[in-house]
Amino acid sequence: QVQIVESGGGSAEAGGSLKLSCKPSGLTFDPFAMAWFRQAPGKEREGISCISWSGSSSHYSDSVRGRFTISRDYGLNTLYLQMNNLEPEDTAMYYCAADVDPRNNEYCSFSSGEYDYWGKGTQVTVLS
Repeated sequence: QVQIVESGGGSAEAGGSLKLSCKPSGLTFDPFAMAWFRQAPGKEREGISCISWSGSSSHYSDSVRGRFTISRDYGLNTLYLQMNNLEPEDTAMYYCAADVDPRNNEYCSFSSGEYDYWGKGTQVTVLS
């Protein structure tokens, strides 16, 4: 059974930092790409960062580029999202997702339909 568990959410002041972690278990498929999505109240879910199976390809949405950094530790089988210079607009539920059938080892996307497994989310609240 595949489970994806996010952690690291919480509250931070504007301009502060948080680091999210995501640990998938039960994933026997490889390669798999991974991504972070977020959804704020009253808004659609948006993809904000993804990383390929190889780790050599990563992408960011315009809203977080330059402030957030995605990485994955293969030894610990963990995905991270380092969030710096947080803004009140970053307040949302953050979700981690895995795509177990990416086009190739260098591929990842922000298309939620391509992701097969999702975590339950971790809340991030940025105080102004």
